[in-house]
Amino acid sequence: MRFLVVGGGAREHSIALALHRAGSELLVASSNANPGLERIAQRSVRVDPTDAPRVVAFAKDARAEAAVIGPEAPLAAGVADALRAAGVPTVGPDRAAAQIETSKLFCRELLQRHGVAGQPHFVAPATPDEVDRAVAGFPGPFVVKPSGLTAGKGVRVQGSDFTEVKEGADYAKSILAQGQRVLIEEKLEGEEFSQMAFVTDSGVYPMPAVQDFKRALEGDHGRNTGGMGSYSQRDHLLPFLSAADRDLAVGLIEKTASVLRAEGLPYRGILYGGFMLTANGPRLVEFNARLGDPEGINALALYEPGDFAALLYGVATGSVDPNLVRFRLRATVVKYIVPPGYGDKPTTGGLVAVDTGAIEAAGVHLVYGSVDAAGPGVVRLSSSRGLALVGEASAIYEAGSRVEAALAFVKGEYYLRHDIGTKADLSRRVEHMRKLLAPNAKPSPIPLSVASPEAPPSSAGSPDQVIG
Repeated sequence: MRFLVVGGGAREHSIALALHRAGSELLVASSNANPGLERIAQRSVRVDPTDAPRVVAFAKDARAEAAVIGPEAPLAAGVADALRAAGVPTVGPDRAAAQIETSKLFCRELLQRHGVAGQPHFVAPATPDEVDRAVAGFPGPFVVKPSGLTAGKGVRVQGSDFTEVKEGADYAKSILAQGQRVLIEEKLEGEEFSQMAFVTDSGVYPMPAVQDFKRALEGDHGRNTGGMGSYSQRDHLLPFLSAADRDLAVGLIEKTASVLRAEGLPYRGILYGGFMLTANGPRLVEFNARLGDPEGINALALYEPGDFAALLYGVATGSVDPNLVRFRLRATVVKYIVPPGYGDKPTTGGLVAVDTGAIEAAGVHLVYGSVDAAGPGVVRLSSSRGLALVGEASAIYEAGSRVEAALAFVKGEYYLRHDIGTKADLSRRVEHMRKLLAPNAKPSPIPLSVASPEAPPSSAGSPDQVIG
């Protein structure tokens, strides 16, 4: 099958690798020449992925049989709509349904209107005076979010990004001054996790749960980024995430797909819920209308050898064979190589040499992000995330150790979070949830009627089986 991949980052390289393993012919429409994509693509074109007419023209000229859209910006620009109108089945929601990500206000109001549980308390002030009233009457610490797209970098949290209420109010007002809507939301306490799913007319098909690391610096310090790395657990849960709580998160995705359909917005693509596991169960932080980056790299690394093209084609056309939704039982760790200063003032143009053969021999594979080829085995870093190193093993910390060992074959000036997937970090997160779930906590699971997906063969909740 001739599959068009729209986008040129690590997420798109990961999608393309899964399609390539299934024997698909690959077409790539991206603004950059990703070395990993260029290596396996039959044809590629340099084009702004949000330029719907040019993307469609390339798809028709290259005789694409289906398409998958990687980033959020083309979804917001209606590229999926245009491809479908041209007769190309596409993995990715239409622009109207993609508002579930592109407008946080749309998402909150939609779920509130339909009584979907699991939402934090929020207000959406429209004027500076309303901001002042909102923060003055807010019942506790809060988070300020632009309603629109910010590449994962626009959220500011009281207690980590700012301390005083006035600082948060000033930031909210600055967003309004830029012509955007703003949300002020309850600060949730717990551990974040990502639950992605293929969503189409025939149902919702979950992927393994993943935990992402947004903060630039070790110990979860520094500014928010697009994601410094991530991990997944062998049983598709997480050290602190039980099967019951995972099922509640999947149920919320199912309910969201249902209410979108009820409002005339059928969804054919990937719906990715960012959740906070709290003492009161999972709560929705936000939805994304595409595969996560880096979380999607973890999930697709585990996709069972099989026809990934048939799975994506089923999503695009509305009917998925559940037998195609299969992920191996292994743990994964992704660590991103980024330019020094990433998240604040990144240094661009640095050269990094990678011995791909030695890295693969160490049980780690390489996914290319925002880099340019600068010679055999050498890439030039941009201001964004450059290379993702993906380790796989029976336990999370073993997968992380493999990535660390593979760094011996990466030379140059770069930054990477070494703490992702370590025993110390995993133990810290498990202990955090244990304290929240102490006897004085008042658990009250989200009141959803959930049809549980097929459960993996083991359950989470015992850190010994994962960390030890």
